[in-house]
Amino acid sequence: MKTINLPAAKSELSKLKAGELVLLSGTIITGRDQAHKRLAGALKLNKKLPVKIKGQAIYYTGPTPCKPGEIVGSCGPTTSRRMDAFTPALLKAGLAVMIGKGNRSKEVQKAIKKYGSVYFSTLGGAGAYLKRKIVAARTIAYPELGPEAIHEFQIKEFPAIVWIDSGGRSL
Repeated sequence: MKTINLPAAKSELSKLKAGELVLLSGTIITGRDQAHKRLAGALKLNKKLPVKIKGQAIYYTGPTPCKPGEIVGSCGPTTSRRMDAFTPALLKAGLAVMIGKGNRSKEVQKAIKKYGSVYFSTLGGAGAYLKRKIVAARTIAYPELGPEAIHEFQIKEFPAIVWIDSGGRSL
């Protein structure tokens, strides 16, 4: 199984093929529906984003509150298709990697190919397991959104599968 260090160069991402199992390590951000709506709205109005998008990896999750001594609460992936209306604009702005679960629309699949991005799927229903792959976490934008705020995670050996590769091929 190949390890991918994030953020990853487009040249490294272009070598991945749909169906390939990988372990992700490095820095990612999180974002769900409301954060995506705000980010896409800011892009539409040519406003400065509160986070760096270019070259970034985003994980579609909203972590639960953590217990004392924990880094983060349970944080399994949410259904990626819910972000599809906002995804092409974020890919155009330079988003490189998305992590979630489930299929994406044809429009998103075409945008992934156009911008050379990659979509990974991870284990649905395994939030308690996946939280153990997060070694550091902090809120970096939209704290008023609670679990839907944007967080920065440091991950180590986070399991995923290449669901749509940079050539637009889908598992």
